[in-house]
Amino acid sequence: MKKERALKRIAGEIAGCRFCRKGCTGKAVPGEGDADARVVFVGEAPGREEAKTGRPFVGRSGKLLRQTIREAGLSEDDVFITSPVHYLPDQGTPSREMIRHGREHLFAQLAVIEPDIIVLLGNTACTALLDTKVEVMKQHGTTLRKDGRTYFITLHPAYAVRFAEGKKLFLRDFARLKRLIKTPR
Repeated sequence: MKKERALKRIAGEIAGCRFCRKGCTGKAVPGEGDADARVVFVGEAPGREEAKTGRPFVGRSGKLLRQTIREAGLSEDDVFITSPVHYLPDQGTPSREMIRHGREHLFAQLAVIEPDIIVLLGNTACTALLDTKVEVMKQHGTTLRKDGRTYFITLHPAYAVRFAEGKKLFLRDFARLKRLIKTPR
């Protein structure tokens, strides 16, 4: 119960944050899921559908992500899905400033949830959480440890939706993730 209240407080901070809204439109998308999630999925920023509903990953790429989560043996109710940028950027792609600021809220969420595995969906998630440029096309499907956390790098589902090869790689990565999740804590 404490964790749920803490996540609601952070969601309220995001909704009231002027900097988060700067250069953005739509509803705040603070993330959703289990406050005790073992696995957290981190994307980039909300799209149009997400900005309308206030929920993460509900558009085309979200449908692929949620289906693949289920196929990996997880329930959407047992994971947490979020992003470093919590509003739809007017320019489409979030700026470095948006990512840098938004990750403060993201770090607060992760401190509450304390997941075993953080799945980084694409470059923006890697930049926000690893604070370094990652060549996702070379490192996808791999894990790394940093600051006591385990990160799993994969492609953003939007890439998988657009490119057949990307979808094949995305699904292969999730097969690896499924094996990783099944290993005992």
